[in-house]
Amino acid sequence: MRTAYRCWAEVDLEAIRENLAWIRHQVGPGVQVLTVVKADAYGHGLRHIAARLMQSGTDIFGVANLVEARAIRAVGAGWPILMLGACLPEEVVDAVRDEVMPVISTAAEAREFANAARRQRRIVRAHLKVDTGMGRLGVDPGEAFELAQSLRQLPGLELAGLCTHFAAAEDDPDFTREQITRFREVVDALAAAGIRVPWIHASGSAALLNEESARFNLVRPGLLVYGIVPPGQRAVDRHLSSRVRPVLAWKCRVSLVKTVPAGVSLSYGRTFVAPRALRVATLTVGYGDGYPRAASNVASVLIGGRRCPVVGRVTMDQMLVDVSHVDPVNPGDEVVLVGRQGKQEITTPELAGWSGSIPWEILTGISHRVPRIYLGSEAA
Repeated sequence: MRTAYRCWAEVDLEAIRENLAWIRHQVGPGVQVLTVVKADAYGHGLRHIAARLMQSGTDIFGVANLVEARAIRAVGAGWPILMLGACLPEEVVDAVRDEVMPVISTAAEAREFANAARRQRRIVRAHLKVDTGMGRLGVDPGEAFELAQSLRQLPGLELAGLCTHFAAAEDDPDFTREQITRFREVVDALAAAGIRVPWIHASGSAALLNEESARFNLVRPGLLVYGIVPPGQRAVDRHLSSRVRPVLAWKCRVSLVKTVPAGVSLSYGRTFVAPRALRVATLTVGYGDGYPRAASNVASVLIGGRRCPVVGRVTMDQMLVDVSHVDPVNPGDEVVLVGRQGKQEITTPELAGWSGSIPWEILTGISHRVPRIYLGSEAA
C-alpha cells in the first residue's frame, strides 16, 4: 500500500510513451530516435522504462556501461544498443559478445574490437566519434576521414555510425554552430568518397529543439524523453514544456507538526532562527534519499496545495518546513517534493535551481532507497 511509504517516486509510464511520440513528430519520419537510458534511466528505473520504450517503438538505446546494456537485453532482445562512453580494455570482449555497439575514438580501440570480433567470429558495428569541441571522447576532425577509412579496412569491424557531442547546446548557439560545421565537413568528406554511414548523429535534447540542421538521421534525446525541457540561456519556446509531460513525481510524508517560539534555531548548524512563532512540519526525506542539502533554507515543497519553505539544513533522513500558513497539517499528510498538488507545481528544474544544480543531477541523485511506483495501464 502506498500509505506504507515514507518517501517514494511515482513514474508515469504513459507519459514516456507520449513524450517519445511527440519527439518523433518533432523530428519527422526521416530521423530515428536513440533514447538515452543511462544512470538507471535518469533515476526512473531502467527495466520499466526500457520495456515501455520498446512498446512505444524506440529505435536504439543509449547506455553508459555494459551492466545497463545487459539489463535492457533481459527485458527484450533485438534492439540496437550503443554504449555512449569508451569501453575499458577488459570490457571489449564482453561488449562484442553482448552485441553492444561501441563508440570509437582511436585506431587502437578499433584494432582491439576488430581482434575480438575475429576471435568470436562476429561483426562489430562501431560508431566513430568526432571531437568537435567537447573534449572528452573523439578523434580530431582533421583526422576523422583517415580513421574512418582505416576502420572500414579492418575485418570484423563495420562503420555503423558517425557522431559528435555538443558542449553548450543549451547556452551558446555560436559555438554549437561551429561544432555543427566541423562535423558536417567530416560527414560531407565521407559522402564525397562514397563512404555510406548508416547512422549520423549529434543532437541530444537541447540541440534537437534548437538546431534543426543538426538532426541528421538520428537524434539522442535524454532529458526530453522524461518530460523535461533542458534549461539554459537559449530559451526555447516555453510552450514546449506543455508538449512533453514530466514522468516522475517525488513525494514524502509529514511525520510531526509542532509550534516553535520566536528565536528558536532549527536543525544542524543553527542556520535558521525562527523570526516569530512558527508551525513547523518534519518531513520523511533527506539527503540520504537524494534531496539536495544545498536546497536548505531556499527550496519549497507542496503541502495542502500550497508552497511551504524549507527551514534549516536538510539532514540525512529528515527536513523541516514552515507550515504556518497551511491549515490543517497532520502527521501522515502527503508532501510533494517534485510534481503537482492542487493548482501548484514544483518542477525538477526549479529544485535544481534552488540547489545550484541541474535537472540531470536531481533525477539521477534520487537514491535507491526511494521506491519507484509505476503508473500506467500496463505498469507492473
